[in-house]
Amino acid sequence: MFIILPPSETKSTGGEGAPLDLESLSFPALTEIRQDIAADLSALEPREALGVLGISDKLLPSAEANQQLFANPTTPALYRYTGVLYDALEPASLPSAALEHLAVGSALFGVVRAGDLIPHYRLSGSTKLPRRAHPAKAAPTMKKRWGKAITAELKKLQEDGELIIDLRSGAYKQLGPVPGALTLRVESVQPDGSRKVVSHFNKHYKGLAARALASAQQPASDAEGVAELLDQAGFTVELPETTGRPAGEMTLVV
Repeated sequence: MFIILPPSETKSTGGEGAPLDLESLSFPALTEIRQDIAADLSALEPREALGVLGISDKLLPSAEANQQLFANPTTPALYRYTGVLYDALEPASLPSAALEHLAVGSALFGVVRAGDLIPHYRLSGSTKLPRRAHPAKAAPTMKKRWGKAITAELKKLQEDGELIIDLRSGAYKQLGPVPGALTLRVESVQPDGSRKVVSHFNKHYKGLAARALASAQQPASDAEGVAELLDQAGFTVELPETTGRPAGEMTLVV
């Protein structure tokens, strides 16, 4: 069972790990693309980066940190990302075995496992990052940069029998779609009995669900197994065949 979490715009700073070593990261087939993206990102002057990244002056330190991608300290990916989902996940209190089931999808690294050491950075899935070697040409999208590389690596896991649960948001799923992966739709029940997709607390519930699944003593091998684990954790889950949703799209009812 391989659970892919979305990244977060907010990240912890600092760390106790050695500077970034791209060759040490999981999924080495992605190293060349990671190198190209990291080189282009770190080459941006901070003021230029504000416009490219679509961020305000108050986030200038993040743009400056990008220039030090290969010099700043690192920390495990699961502790680098912060925010609502990671607050609900509570990585620090997870059993060590749970970390084997968790990964993070991102614009800079494609996908990394929970324990991979990464630095503080700023780059989103919707960014068009200029190529430093061809500054006059139109900046490519992150989707174009990654091509089919992420999908190919995740398909290898599926071919080895791994069940993939994809909790990434839309912009990050597009960087590496995974046909056949399970996804989770969060809905709330309205007073009149109708359903509404949860937006504000979506990440919170996905963080709780990821924690429950990763902490299970026996990992699930199919959708029914995932539903059973979440049911045991106190969630109400509906399989797609009972809801009419697309294949693989499970519904978490809150």
